[in-house]
Amino acid sequence: MKVLGIDPGTAVLGYGMVESGSGRHPVLLECGILSTRARDPLPARLRILYDGISALLARHEPDALAVESAFYGRNVRTAVVLSHARGVILLAGELAGVAIAEYSPALIKKTIVGRGAALKPQVGYMVAQLLRLKSPPAPEDAADGVAVALTHVILATRRAVLARQVAGQG
Repeated sequence: MKVLGIDPGTAVLGYGMVESGSGRHPVLLECGILSTRARDPLPARLRILYDGISALLARHEPDALAVESAFYGRNVRTAVVLSHARGVILLAGELAGVAIAEYSPALIKKTIVGRGAALKPQVGYMVAQLLRLKSPPAPEDAADGVAVALTHVILATRRAVLARQVAGQG
């Protein structure tokens, strides 16, 4: 299974492409960031994100696109702008015909670190451990994108194991 994980943002978007197969640990295929200039108009920034995600989807042909869901803080403007970024990400995935999954920040942290309130350095450290890397992916936004992909892989694997166990009992 190949999964493209996305940590959305309009200034910096982190991504990670992870592949896992039966009986082997996940492998990092690619990670990085897409960045836009704050002084550019929002539509131009969204186009950069859309084009970047579309290129990743075309190049890797993943089985799934996993996206961190929006969280709502005190700043409504930030939440609205982030929602625009998530919209173009979801549109790119839908147009590419890729299965899309969304995970909350707390679920990602709990799945990767074991604690829903984990800090970014803890997430990066555990991503490196799970992928058997010498150091966490950099920058932190890329590590977060990889964490989203790993969350999908881990939870999909758990669901598959549970389904096999249930089928075996029937």
